[in-house]
Amino acid sequence: MVDSIGVELPRIETMSWDVKDTMSLREEFVLLARQEGANRRALCERFKISPPTAYKWLARYASEGRVGLADRSRRPLSSPRQTLASLEEAAVRLRQEHPAWGGRKLSRRLQDMGLPLLAPSTLTNILHRHQLIDPQASDAATPWQRFEHAQPNDLWQMDFKGHFPTNAGACHPLTVLDDHSRFNLALQACRDQGGATVQAHLIDCFRRYGLPVRINTDNGAPWGAPRQPGQLSGLAIWLVRLGIRISFSRPYHPQTNGKDERFHRSFKAEVLKGHSFENGALAQQAFDRWRDVYNLQRPHESLQMATPITRYRVSPRPFPEALPAIEYGPDDTVCIVKSLGMIAFQGRRIKLANPLRGLPVAIRPCHDADGVFEIYFAHHKLMHFNLRENPSNDA
Repeated sequence: MVDSIGVELPRIETMSWDVKDTMSLREEFVLLARQEGANRRALCERFKISPPTAYKWLARYASEGRVGLADRSRRPLSSPRQTLASLEEAAVRLRQEHPAWGGRKLSRRLQDMGLPLLAPSTLTNILHRHQLIDPQASDAATPWQRFEHAQPNDLWQMDFKGHFPTNAGACHPLTVLDDHSRFNLALQACRDQGGATVQAHLIDCFRRYGLPVRINTDNGAPWGAPRQPGQLSGLAIWLVRLGIRISFSRPYHPQTNGKDERFHRSFKAEVLKGHSFENGALAQQAFDRWRDVYNLQRPHESLQMATPITRYRVSPRPFPEALPAIEYGPDDTVCIVKSLGMIAFQGRRIKLANPLRGLPVAIRPCHDADGVFEIYFAHHKLMHFNLRENPSNDA
């Protein structure tokens, strides 16, 4: 498959219930479909299931809870007559499954599982009694101060979590996080950090969850231009053409993508630390298992101990299979970007990003400043320039 900017994409199978963890996908679908105002028919299309199948799982979940999503398994999640000793065993077992979870997360998760309430302080004492608290854990749990967007899909944060070796080569985890809900939209074990690899995974993500209003990344490849911060890469140009607003973190200020950075800390502590993987496929299996826990089970302190799935809604903006046309206003001066990313305007040669070659850009005057113009690609402002300045400042 070749995209509209001439990049050949790897073929990726659409996520379906016969290749992913069936219970995880059933639960994710049901929780999204049960939200107020959810378009269940659209969700069926995005999750590639028929409406009768969807309503069957919704009915089972309504009558039996999560256990009803299993293949007719009737195993109860809890017993109302459990003793304190068995509660303590359940707490210890849950902590051993999730060694990075503290008393508050464990308390909320046990309650969500239908067990009697145990106070976080009680659980902390249990963990100390069973020697399950690392003396350095408190230092590593320093909270981050964050701002939050008002609605799901107002902003997604995207980045790579470094890389780590496997016996089959390096693995580069790609992460995409919703700012409002902390819902993890993508956690992919990639062989490289190329634009084509990211684009292929984003297509799968957009088809399932729709398009966000804005995506924030750092200035590094493949989304930005490290030597020219703010310049568009081929991947960023494709996102702009989809109608997505692009923003870049300030260089050397990773906190502007703070929620994704915090997600990386949890991912490292709960998945990568102390583990090794034979290859990317086995790493992806571990990523998928943890993503299910993170989105659907793990209480989030910044969400008042709710889970991300309870705060997330799919976007009403569907992914267009064909890129929309680039249109400008009647008063714009439209130029086609030439080789080396150059355009000519009123005798001046102006340097833009090389990947814009062959695409139209618009030049608009700034009405409050004589001789000053702004250059746009679609809705994205590329730069402004002053005709009265030295021409060498442009090119």
